[in-house]
Amino acid sequence: MLEYAPMDIKNVTVVGGGQMGNGIAHVFAQAGFEATLVDVDAGRLALAVATIGKNLDRQVQKGALSEANKAATLARLRTEPDLETAARHADLVIEAVPEILELKTKIFQTADRVCSPAAILASNTSSLPITKIASATGRPAKVIGMHFMNPVPVMKLVEIIRGVDTSDETYGAIHALTGALGKTPACSEDFPGFISNRILMPMINEACFALMEGVAKKEDIDTVMKLGMNHPMGPLTLADFIGLDTCLYILEVLHDGLGDPKYRPCPLLRKMVEAGRLGRKAGRGFYDWKDK
Repeated sequence: MLEYAPMDIKNVTVVGGGQMGNGIAHVFAQAGFEATLVDVDAGRLALAVATIGKNLDRQVQKGALSEANKAATLARLRTEPDLETAARHADLVIEAVPEILELKTKIFQTADRVCSPAAILASNTSSLPITKIASATGRPAKVIGMHFMNPVPVMKLVEIIRGVDTSDETYGAIHALTGALGKTPACSEDFPGFISNRILMPMINEACFALMEGVAKKEDIDTVMKLGMNHPMGPLTLADFIGLDTCLYILEVLHDGLGDPKYRPCPLLRKMVEAGRLGRKAGRGFYDWKDK
């Protein structure tokens, strides 16, 4: 296994205070980095800090973290509504906003303008092209994908995606940084869906087709994959956790980007999204989550 020397990364700015963003800020602060979480919504920032506090409390209760380390982690965490202010002194900016290319591009252009030339710009995108995002900046060699898994404090994998112009130095720095976070890196080239979603989303999509076509009830589909394939949860339950709108969007990226009909989103999945049944975050998806 190749060894890479870490860059001198100390200050990290995470853009987006949602579930992924607060998890990313959490692991950086816990690993000893100065972490600034950015979101224009003050309420979302407050909720993000509260969520991080609850997750740290859970670690303390499990004996995985001391009270002193919890306090030190929170002391290294800051919030900021303005990206330009936060990114000005960042060694690394990680974007973790919704999967909207125009929004991500705008964030990268702003960070590119205000960050030092040495700073690395990373995206937590689960499917969008890193090369296209990088082309909107003046530093494509320093742009890379850093796709964390949800929930970030628990999951060990970080999928690293190299754009066409991503330099070996940038890749090496992020590879080493991933290890410093206690995570395991896996490298993907810049193809739609990368590794994780290119394999995962067709499985979820096929489970949707099996349900739509009456092959089995949702509970039986999930039970087969849990007990027969040793998956921790069934594909329809997992889709509810991910968000059915997110699953649909990634499948559309795969279908459009690869041009293969095998990635065609299941009509049932599309109908569920149109009905607002987005999964756990909406209280209802394939399963009812209102009381859970």
